[in-house]
Amino acid sequence: MRTASILHTGLVTGLVVTSMAPLAGCGDTKSDDPTMADPTASATDDEGSESPTDPTEDPTGDSTESPDPTGADGSSDDGSQASDTAAFILDPDGGGITNECDIWAQDCATGEKCMPWANDGGGSWNATRCSPLDDNPAQPGDSCTVDGSGVSGIDNCDLSSMCWNVDGDTNLGVCVGFCEGGEASPVCPDPSTGCSVTNSGVLILCLPFCDPLLQDCSDTEACYPEPNGFFCSPNASGKAGAYGDECEFLNACDQGLYCADAAAVPGCAGAAGCCSEFCDTTEPVACMGAGQECTAYYEVGQAPPGYEDTGVCQIPQ
Repeated sequence: MRTASILHTGLVTGLVVTSMAPLAGCGDTKSDDPTMADPTASATDDEGSESPTDPTEDPTGDSTESPDPTGADGSSDDGSQASDTAAFILDPDGGGITNECDIWAQDCATGEKCMPWANDGGGSWNATRCSPLDDNPAQPGDSCTVDGSGVSGIDNCDLSSMCWNVDGDTNLGVCVGFCEGGEASPVCPDPSTGCSVTNSGVLILCLPFCDPLLQDCSDTEACYPEPNGFFCSPNASGKAGAYGDECEFLNACDQGLYCADAAAVPGCAGAAGCCSEFCDTTEPVACMGAGQECTAYYEVGQAPPGYEDTGVCQIPQ
C-alpha cells in the first residue's frame, strides 16, 4: 500500500505536534482509539515524545530574537523588547521539555496560571511555567495581548486559556481555551472544535476543525494535519512556505500545503522536509512534483466522516 509521508514536526508562533493522524501505510501512527474515527470527538496523543526539530529557526528566513527565557517580560539580553517570530508548532512526539507546572491540572499558586512558553529563546512553545494571572482576565473568544512575544507565556487571558494567533507587530491575539477533562479523555465544550495536543503536550488547545481541501480557516491561518485531525492553526510560513520550500515545522507551509518528509518531494534530499500539496483522491490531477501521486491520507476505512477524499501529493514509498 502507498505511504502518506508527513514530517512529524510541531508548531511555532505558529505550532508543533507530537504525532500525526493515521496515514495510509503508516502503521505506527494508526490509533485504535475510537475517538479518532470522528472529527468532532476529542482525542490526545498517547504515544511518547521524540526530539523536536530546532525551534530557533524562523521559517521566514529572517533572523529575529525571541524572548530571553530568563526574562519574564520577554525582553532580550540587551534590555530591548524582542520582536515576535512566527510561532511554530512542533512535533507532538518531541521531547526534552522542562515543565514547571502541569498544564492540565493548573497547579500554580493562587494568582498564577500554568502556561506554555519557549524556555530556550526560540520561537516554539517547549515548556510550561507559572505566569501571573491578570486581575481582569479576558475570556476565550475575547481579544487579548501578550507581553514580549507570542511564546513568552505571559498574557491577559483567564485561567486555562492563552492568547493565540498573536500578531507579531501588535502583540494582539484571541484567547483560546485549553482542553478540559484531563489527558486521558480530553474534551472541548464547542463541538465544532477538537482537542489539539501538540508541542510534546505543552499546547492543549480547543481549535476549530477544518477541511484541508477547502482551506476554510481565517486569512491568517491554514488547515494543518495534527495527531487528532485537521485544525486551523496560525500560518507561520512567512516569505517561505511555497511548494518545494524546506520546512521543519507543521505550520511552516502556505495554505493548501503540508510539511512532507524529504523523500516524498522531488529535489528535497538532505532537507528535514519540504512543502507539498493536499489533493482530492476522487478528482486526481497531476501533482506538481515529478513522480508524485495523489495518495489517500487515511488508511481505507479509517477516515473520519468528511475526510474520505483527502489526499496528499508524494512520491510513493
